[in-house]
Amino acid sequence: MSNSVLSVISRFLNEYTTSTPNKLKVVDSYLLYILLTGAFQFLYCLLVGTFPFNSFLSGFISSVGCFILGVCLRIQINPENKGDFLSISPERAFADFLFAHTVLHLVVMNFIG
Repeated sequence: MSNSVLSVISRFLNEYTTSTPNKLKVVDSYLLYILLTGAFQFLYCLLVGTFPFNSFLSGFISSVGCFILGVCLRIQINPENKGDFLSISPERAFADFLFAHTVLHLVVMNFIG
């Protein structure tokens, strides 16, 4: 069983490194960073506590929001999805990503108080 799992993981990594464009790899590393940040915040909340609760909530909501926006960006700039987003260029998708991030962080900073 472990042999088949290891072969699946090695094949996945091999195909990922050979067939995924560099732009998507950068977005994937950003998504991994945001995922780990959110997990660390949640683990910290479980171990230490939620005081001050607004700070924890705004940080965690920021992580979740950034992850969602990153996934949307990845979907829009993926060459395999070009047919679904004919009217949106990769530059426009990135501009939308930056604008949405600005709005998200303004809301988060307002929520902190």
